[in-house]
Amino acid sequence: MIAWIEQRVKQEKGLDLIFLESVCDDPAVIAANVALKVSSGDPDYKDTSPEDAKRDFLRRIQEYEKVYETVTEDHLSYLRIVNVGSNVTVSNIHGYLASRIAFYLMNLHLKPRSIYLSRHGESQFNVEGKIGGDSLLSKRGMEYADALPALITDNIGDAQLTVWTSTLRRTIQTASKLPYTKLTWKSLDELDAGVCDGMTYELFNRHATNEQMKQAYPDDFANRDEDKFNYRYRGGESYRDVVVRLEPVIMELERQENIFIIGHQADLPYIKIPLHTVLKLTPKAYGCDEERFTLPIGAVDTHRPKPKGPTVTVQPKTARQYFTEENATKTTDQKE
Repeated sequence: MIAWIEQRVKQEKGLDLIFLESVCDDPAVIAANVALKVSSGDPDYKDTSPEDAKRDFLRRIQEYEKVYETVTEDHLSYLRIVNVGSNVTVSNIHGYLASRIAFYLMNLHLKPRSIYLSRHGESQFNVEGKIGGDSLLSKRGMEYADALPALITDNIGDAQLTVWTSTLRRTIQTASKLPYTKLTWKSLDELDAGVCDGMTYELFNRHATNEQMKQAYPDDFANRDEDKFNYRYRGGESYRDVVVRLEPVIMELERQENIFIIGHQADLPYIKIPLHTVLKLTPKAYGCDEERFTLPIGAVDTHRPKPKGPTVTVQPKTARQYFTEENATKTTDQKE
């Protein structure tokens, strides 16, 4: 690390240095930390019994205490967290990225919890092969909504749970039978397909094509297959845009305990997330355990794999071309 920092300085590339200090002196917090350390796959204790691991880690803490030095220099940028957020000191934190790091760390906690994820039940637009929209659930989608309460209750028992949905009707319908507090997030809405919203999306093989989109906007279709993450629908969003608007959701998720999020496929470019399936994620110190629960309720397959054919290169429009085309479709009032 020191060699890397020295190299950055020699190359005059600049470096923003922030000290992150975590202090624990509450016996209960220390015990929770130790329990997490010795039971979550720490590579230091891969072949060690839990009792020996605990004993060794407590010894290590004693050794740390002998040589530990806290940050006291006022001119340094640092963030000190005491007992996992009971007290936080922020000093000389400047800029967007540094402030987001500070905010994220201030909201961490050690409480055990699980995050449940599910797409909405099968929608009418899913059945019709259409993009986006705000359609209601299909008959099978409603069956999924009816079956969800028993599935979730069987997993969490009497534990508290909060349900987050998008503002679209198909996610709200899917959550309607769940007996928990519900919150709607605009940030969880499906990727905005702009002018292509509601078009048919034929998914019959690995060379699947959206014929309506391909005929209406051939350049857009090729550009989307070329770089799906950065491609932005005309009048809509890109996956990069979705990542940006989801940041507040991720931040708030760190503050919470058990959460059930009902969202959309278009939050993920190529990962296959089937309908009528609940994912259970349990964060731990060195990773995250995943379980999947699929209810025996049929649904269409809406997954479109990443194209493997020859790369299609489309010349990008200049800013003047793009502005001229966009402006030509506007009324006089809109132009003004």
